[in-house]
Formats: sequence, structure tokens, C-alpha cells
Amino acid sequence: MNIEEIAKKMVAKGKGILAADESTGTMEKRLKSVNVACTEKNRLQFREALFSSPSMKNCISGVILFDETLRQTASNGLSIPELIKKSGSIPGIKVDKGAKILSGSNKEKITEGLDSLRERMEEYYKLGARFAKWRAVYSISSKNPSEQCIKSNAHALARYAALVQEAKMVPIVEPEVLMDGDHTIDKCYEVTSRVLAECYNELAIHNVNLKGTVLKPNMILPGTNCKQKSSSEEIAKKTLECLKKNMPSEVPGVAFLSGGQSEIEATKNLNEINKINDTSFNFTFSFGRALQQSALKTWAKSMSEITKVQKVFDHRAKMNGASTEAKWNEKLEQSFAA
Repeated sequence: MNIEEIAKKMVAKGKGILAADESTGTMEKRLKSVNVACTEKNRLQFREALFSSPSMKNCISGVILFDETLRQTASNGLSIPELIKKSGSIPGIKVDKGAKILSGSNKEKITEGLDSLRERMEEYYKLGARFAKWRAVYSISSKNPSEQCIKSNAHALARYAALVQEAKMVPIVEPEVLMDGDHTIDKCYEVTSRVLAECYNELAIHNVNLKGTVLKPNMILPGTNCKQKSSSEEIAKKTLECLKKNMPSEVPGVAFLSGGQSEIEATKNLNEINKINDTSFNFTFSFGRALQQSALKTWAKSMSEITKVQKVFDHRAKMNGASTEAKWNEKLEQSFAA
């Protein structure tokens, strides 16, 4: 498959992307929260349980991996990328080196990792990855995000995307406007619009083939400390409006991040967006916690009962798959008995 075909497959209706690319540090926090030691064996065991779940075939189009996981071998002797490909899903890789303080800014962040990226992409391709992910983060406050932050991160995202396509892989472009703060939904709309406009400006300058990309944005949401709460209908309307205004028609689709929403919130909001989607874009998911959290809690209680863990993960994957086609509802959600 060429990159345009891969990108289309990544945002296919009924399916979405499992973000299992937590760094060892992030994974340590997740495992510590459920009182499990963060050993390489435990990290692999949990992830393998998800990657070998029945729902991988019907509900998961791709899996974003961390460098360590891409190189690991499953208990059945297959490499992790081979295990993922066996289910008809596409292996991907997180390639950024994390967000660091942007020099000269008001404690804003710039994502690093461009050094030696060309060489790393060649190796990741040989290991079986066919898409990559790079996350930029933007905070909202009375002063942020600055033009410096928006432009610097857009430039880095575009340079990354060009290098990934050079390696015959699909770049996921992830500019995340964070939920932290007391900003309104309208402020989130305004900032996300500025961020997306600058990202697509830089992608054009770097001659990135937009048909061979996937956008992974935040939904348009009020800040976590905002007193004015928004309904799923309002979130869907603002999100769709923002993307229609700022996303070029060549992009095949969007895989939303969950960005701190609960499992149910993320599923419900994606369902509402698809209910009113009147565009040619496919709207799907690229969730981490919103796909894994319940499965992780179940696994921590009974690490040897893999089938039980997979049952919980499969339900979440099916619910999110249904939301990509506007088929999710509360009754369907409650039909699951763990």
C-alpha cells in the first residue's frame, strides 16, 4: 500500500487507532495508579493482551507503539508488529522525544526529536511500522499560546511530516490544545483555529502530501475548570465547524485524541460529531486512556485472567467503533456486563 491508501485505512469507518505509545515514564505512572510494578515484562504483558484481543480485527485500524514495544516479541513468538498485522491492523510508532520548555517563551512547550529522525524512520520501517506520530502541545491562558509557540510547533510538525513521508510512511499530525485551565469553549475554538491554520500553512511550505496524512486534533471543549459546561451537541457543533473552516479537503480524515475526557465522554462526543458530519472527512478516534483505562484496572486485579481483560477492552473498542458511524447510544453502552 502507498501512503494515501494507508491513511485511508487508518481512518476507515467503524474503526479507530489504539494509542499504546506511552513512554516508560508515563507507563510507570499508569501502572503505579493500579499498584502494579512497571517492569518490561508487565508492560509487555498488558499491551500484548490488548493487541491479541478479538476486537483488533473489527474495531482497530492501527496501533501507535513506543520504541520499546516495537522491538518486543509476543509470547507466541511473533514480533509485536507481526502480531498487530496478523489482526489486519497497521503498526505505527511514536517518534517525538517529548515536549520541553520553549526558550524565550512564557513556560510554553516545544516538541523535540528531529535530530536523527531520518535514520530512525529507516529503521522503524524495517521493523514493520507504516505510520508515525508526533505530538505538539499548546496551553491556553491569558498570555498563551504565543505566536512563537504556535509557529515553532507548526514548523517542527511539518519537518517531521516531510521526513516521515520520505520514508514511505504516514505522519499523524497531532497539535493538541490542552484542556487544562478555565477557558471557555469559544476560546478553545479560537486557539485551535489559529493552531490548525498555522500547521497547514507549514505543511504546504514543506510540500507534504496531505492525502497521505491523518490529523489527530483535540475536540473543541471548555477548560476543565471552566464554570460554563458544554453539552455534547455544542461540542460536536463547534468541533465540526472548526475543522471545516481550517482543514484542507485533501486530508482523508481525523482521528481525535481523548485529551483527558473520560471513556464515556470521549465516545459520546465522537458519536455526536458523526451524527452531524456533513463533510467528506471520516471522523474516528486515536484514544489512549479512553480505550485502555477500564482494561488496565481489570488487568491489575487479575493479571492472569487475560480473557477477562480482553472482554473489557473489546467492549470499549466496539463502543468507539460504533461512535465513528453515529451508532452509539446509552442502551448499547449498558448492554455490557463485565
